[in-house]
Amino acid sequence: MRLKSICRMVCVGLLLSATGAQAQEVVRLGNLKFAHYGAVAYIKEIAPKCGIKVEEHIFAKGLDVMQAIIAGELDVGTTASEAAISGRAGGAPIFVVAGFAKGGARLVGRTDLNLKTVKDLKGKRVGVTRGGIQEVLLLAELQRNAMTFSDQPGKDVQLVFLAYADLNQALLGKNIDAMMQSEPQSSQAINKGFGAEIIKPYDTPIGEPVRTMVMTEKFYKEKRPVAEKFMNCFVQATKTFIENRALAEKYVREVVFKGQITKDDFDDAIGNSPYSYDISPEHIQTTTDVMVKTGVGRMSKPPLAKDWVKTDLLDAAKKNLGVK
Repeated sequence: MRLKSICRMVCVGLLLSATGAQAQEVVRLGNLKFAHYGAVAYIKEIAPKCGIKVEEHIFAKGLDVMQAIIAGELDVGTTASEAAISGRAGGAPIFVVAGFAKGGARLVGRTDLNLKTVKDLKGKRVGVTRGGIQEVLLLAELQRNAMTFSDQPGKDVQLVFLAYADLNQALLGKNIDAMMQSEPQSSQAINKGFGAEIIKPYDTPIGEPVRTMVMTEKFYKEKRPVAEKFMNCFVQATKTFIENRALAEKYVREVVFKGQITKDDFDDAIGNSPYSYDISPEHIQTTTDVMVKTGVGRMSKPPLAKDWVKTDLLDAAKKNLGVK
């Protein structure tokens, strides 16, 4: 009897352990350190309530997220649309499943140069991060204004490729004349007085660029219940940040940026890159077409958006949480 009782206790313990492990299944999330990526970062804080555990890994740029996905190191990743498109074209097994922010770019010039329009960039050195959505937007604006460009001298505009983290310092040090920068860095340059807004680059066919959440095909297809929990958690986190601005500001300023940005930086950044949920095949296709036209990504076979934009998980999560 004692042996049977011990067996029964062990079996029950193993069953409970297995159930607990399943309830807290790990989702590996790749994210970037920008103000408008804050709601995605917040998912890990509320993940236990969603029945999952989220391990967040921070990357310098979206293309690094794509490389980690290709290497099998992530289940979900966040990036600007151009990195997702380039990744899919390069063989990354991903689906676009949501859009978590829009906008988030600004063309900023040195205050001493009094640059007012894109045409004022003629003869100037303009900094941008290679391969980012900012490069796509910059080149689209230059083409729209019939201006030539190259990273070598001799064109209307000389491009200077720098990491996001180095652009502000280059503008401050007058090593570049203008920059196409993300948020909150562009707002910081303006608030600190060494940068002035030229334009928000949303008058190209892309309009306001939508930041994309991507999911591996394997995770989407083979771990459907976990994927559904994650998407519910994403919608809940985003809804919280949209409705509770004070909490969003506190979390982004104190947790994400460790006090490195001010309230004004946050307010200006989110004013130019509001949190959102939605994405459409049409937006991704337009962005793909502009990338082909500007040569960003150098894709030999651009992907068709209708084949890899999947919003069914998002639609179900929004319906579950009463989000329109």
